Order: sequence, then C-alpha cells, then structure tokens
Amino acid sequence: MSVGHKLHRVSQIADEAFAAAAAESEVTPRQYAVLQAIADSERPSQTALVEKTGIDRSTLADIVRRLVSKGLIQRRRTREDARAYAVSLTDKGHAILRNQGPAKAANTRILGALSRGEQAQFEAMLDKIIGWTAPTK
Repeated sequence: MSVGHKLHRVSQIADEAFAAAAAESEVTPRQYAVLQAIADSERPSQTALVEKTGIDRSTLADIVRRLVSKGLIQRRRTREDARAYAVSLTDKGHAILRNQGPAKAANTRILGALSRGEQAQFEAMLDKIIGWTAPTK
C-alpha cells in the first residue's frame, strides 16, 4: 500500500473521530484548524491563514464565509489594504477553542495506537513532511 493512501486513511480516521466528537460544536476539522490558526496569529488575515494552514485561497475563503455565518469569526477590510480581510474570533469562536473536545478526541483516537515517545516522533515527522518543500529544477 502506498504512503499516500496510508496518509489518506489516517486522515479519514481523524476526520471521523473529530466528527463524532464535534457533533454539537458544528465545526469541521478544517474549520477548527482555521479557528486555531486565527487564535495563534498576531494579525490574522485571510492571506496569512492561507500561508499558515496550507489551505488554498478559494477553499479558505469558503471556510471563512461559513465561520462568519456561524458567528464564530468576524471579517473586516484592513485599513492598510482595502482588498484584504482581517479576521478575528468572536466570543463563540473562542468558546469552541476553549472546549477542545473534538480535537483532543481525534488526537487520542489517532495517537492512541502509539507509545508516548512514538507519538512525539510521529508528530515531529508530520511537521517535517508538512514543512518540506521539494527542490525546483
């Protein structure tokens, strides 16, 4: 079985675990990741979120629209660039992140098969793969 397929299966398992735990929180794993990225950013903009999450621009714009409609974030034009949007969490968005239940449940489900040492190694390896950029020719 290919590495790509195995990663896809792990992603499916993580998404299923997150969905089961997040039934009441009304957010998807990607929406949760965007909320977390906003919380972790000093001056979050949609452009900065694309860079931070790796989610393509059009998909991120759709996620932001959904989060705005759910009342989890606010979006406004920046003063520096009228074409750009700054985003911020609402009280409801902060509450979703404080809960952290779905993310913890998904992490427990995925990482539960590994020892603590293996968990740290696995996360470090994932970070390394995510950060790696293939050289251009």
